[in-house]
Amino acid sequence: MKTGVGRRRFIATAAATGVLVAGTARGEDAPSAATPTPDVIWRLTSSFPKSLDLMFGGAETFARVVGDLTGGRFRIDVLAPGDAVSGLQALDAVQAGTVEACHTSMDYFYGKDPTFALATAIPFGLNARGQAAYAYEGGGNDLFNEFLGGYGVLAFPAGNTGAQMGGFFRKPVKSVADLQGLKIRIGGLAGKVLQQLGAIPQATPRADLYTALDQGTIDAATWVSPYDDDRLASDEKTALQKVAPNYYYPGWWRGGSVIHVAFNKAKYEALPAPFRAALKAAAMTANTEMLARYDARNPAALKRLVVSGAQLRAFPQDVLEAAFKTTNDVLHDIADGNPHFKAVLDSTVNFRSEEYLWWQVGEYTFDNFMIRQRAKG
Repeated sequence: MKTGVGRRRFIATAAATGVLVAGTARGEDAPSAATPTPDVIWRLTSSFPKSLDLMFGGAETFARVVGDLTGGRFRIDVLAPGDAVSGLQALDAVQAGTVEACHTSMDYFYGKDPTFALATAIPFGLNARGQAAYAYEGGGNDLFNEFLGGYGVLAFPAGNTGAQMGGFFRKPVKSVADLQGLKIRIGGLAGKVLQQLGAIPQATPRADLYTALDQGTIDAATWVSPYDDDRLASDEKTALQKVAPNYYYPGWWRGGSVIHVAFNKAKYEALPAPFRAALKAAAMTANTEMLARYDARNPAALKRLVVSGAQLRAFPQDVLEAAFKTTNDVLHDIADGNPHFKAVLDSTVNFRSEEYLWWQVGEYTFDNFMIRQRAKG
């Protein structure tokens, strides 16, 4: 008898559940239990304007996945720069607890400590896949979080642009000598390297790039990759390639550019374990998705840039060789006076050496063969 009653209850419950699911699928209102009030609501400020839709979209992906994984019990509201704080104040706001999280490029905080820049990219460092391997399997993210602990923050990779371009130049760069006196919009570690090579780094705002290039206030400008570079102009007349047609590659300062989601450490640690797990999983999803989006959109954007006047040029070998040597000098000079920087740098360089052993054998030879086949048509 008890078994029969239990069976009938199970069937009745299953039937009711089936009606609920079917009704919801048809767009009918479900009971309020299906959309619970969030247990936790966080604010996340982005360092990227909405016009950088793939970068800003990484934060939106992250927030959406956290909500999905927690059944709506953990909601993260994404704020654009200026909604709470400016993009360059994002990490400070997380430290202070003004917001619980931010989505940012850690090299924006180079002025606090050059170690921040190493988390984003090292000139002549790893490519995007190598960065992921180092962060997840090479101890890189754990080491960076040891450093961030001093700021009351922890972070996970949550996006990558992939390899970046070398930027738009008014005149061709034929040798290292052409870098002397070159006024170029760039900053961070790459700016330090180019400065040592005779260039003059400039902090030109994005909105002023076309005018600055047109009037000769600057001689060159770096931005991101073809997709974002193509979207810099407000119209065809203000395209950077109209006034600086020499479009250089590779952006040796960023073989990959990691975007991080950072949390106030105390607030992160106060979360239930399932919510912390959701944050990690959502960050990894955003990391993978952003790179895929850039890889999918860059080919068409590159074609558009060339059709509209950009002249693709590779940096000369002597420029790359000089930049590589100077990069090593600059990095070691910083490391000599900064233990945190030295620890992360040594770890990354050691991983890079082993990683490129494999790429030389497997990935590079395969990719190089396929590139030659494409050229044959």
